Amino acid sequence: MIPVKTESAWRGTADCRSCGIRDMVLFADLHEEDFKLIHAPIDDLEHPAGHALVRMGETATSLYTLRAGVVKLVRNTLDGRQRIVRVLRAGDVIGLEALMAPTYESDAIGLTSIKVCRLPLQVIQRLNRETPRLHQRLLERWHRSLKEADDWLADLNFGTARQRVAGLILKMRADHDASVSTLFSREDMGAMLDLKLETVSRTLNAFLREGSLEALDNHGRVYRVVDAEALVAPKP
Repeated sequence: MIPVKTESAWRGTADCRSCGIRDMVLFADLHEEDFKLIHAPIDDLEHPAGHALVRMGETATSLYTLRAGVVKLVRNTLDGRQRIVRVLRAGDVIGLEALMAPTYESDAIGLTSIKVCRLPLQVIQRLNRETPRLHQRLLERWHRSLKEADDWLADLNFGTARQRVAGLILKMRADHDASVSTLFSREDMGAMLDLKLETVSRTLNAFLREGSLEALDNHGRVYRVVDAEALVAPKP
């Protein structure tokens, strides 16, 4: 793949046939003849942490496959607060609601630097009509995204502060090393868990003092899970 910067976007630089995570994404089941149906450009884009890929309420024109990095989906509550409703990682699809609604339902903001493939909606719609394999893939992705959203709320928004923070730490462990967990700013963690910043900080510090967690950087983002059972155990 040839990553391109934002200023040179929309030139059709993606090579879906040789994508390094193709087996994880929407085009995994496409055959050679299916690529002949793709007439609009699909681009590889890179954005820094904090970049808003889409905004809630914007007209939906594209879907995005996340190739690297972490993205938060944010919605505004009726009382003006921001809630993080899901965290997406490599292989996830951003903007699936564009298949069912005219606008995006959440802000999608990079928690880290990110690499994405931008898929024009007309490409997806055409493949959806003419390629049953992709249609089935889309249905599976839609179902999975709904289930993951439900699981996120169920796992991280109930219980004590200790249980919520522990649940996030364990959920954010790396696929390649289950002992390493990469977190976010305390503000973002509070928005994910519906906790105050001070509560998140106190809880993390308690885990560090108890020895169930070990800091691996100076920014309070990367931790080693020393004792997962102790993290989730009720406080004596």
